[in-house]
Amino acid sequence: MIYKIAIAEDNSFLANSVIEKISFFDDLKFKFKVSNGAELIGKLEENHNVDIILMDIQMPVMDGIKATELIHNKYPQIKIIILTVHDADNLIFKAIKAGASGYLLKEIDPKGLHNSIIEVINGSAPMSPSIALKTLKILRNPLAIEPYESTDNIKLSKRETEILNHLSKGLNYNLIANNLFISSGTVRKHIENIYKKLQVHNKLEAVIKARKHNII
Repeated sequence: MIYKIAIAEDNSFLANSVIEKISFFDDLKFKFKVSNGAELIGKLEENHNVDIILMDIQMPVMDGIKATELIHNKYPQIKIIILTVHDADNLIFKAIKAGASGYLLKEIDPKGLHNSIIEVINGSAPMSPSIALKTLKILRNPLAIEPYESTDNIKLSKRETEILNHLSKGLNYNLIANNLFISSGTVRKHIENIYKKLQVHNKLEAVIKARKHNII
């Protein structure tokens, strides 16, 4: 059985990364990609012969949660997996409520993505481990849902942007420190501030989000 995959992602670099992950598996077929929810709905109206949609959340014109709700109501046979860098409690809650069948972070590797797609096809609801923990927390205490704060207006300092650029090239703390003539401890402190500003937890999430928001 070959499963047809559509991708909703406004960042072409990230979309191509997902397409590459899909290409490793003979039972997954990439069908099309779009850059926002409205474009996705238009494509489905032309031809909704799609099994799985990998849906980003933050997109222009129409975001992924609104698109998930509309598609889930009109084409309930199509399974939707949220694939994002955002892990705020209220986004997880809204996505599940809108009809998402899974919630994954973009750091997932090709095998993990493939396994999650098959799980969704078979009726399961895969989630990245950190998302699963947050979902349990939401279920236990819905009143404690943490709000999502957009990073659209958050600016990194010149030094933070320099360090993030170095991180994106795969350099470690010591190499970054040597290149910028600062201590590795200073680099570490800047990276902690970068993570806080971008609301991320690791280097990969920071680089992905910074690219998505054209920070680097």
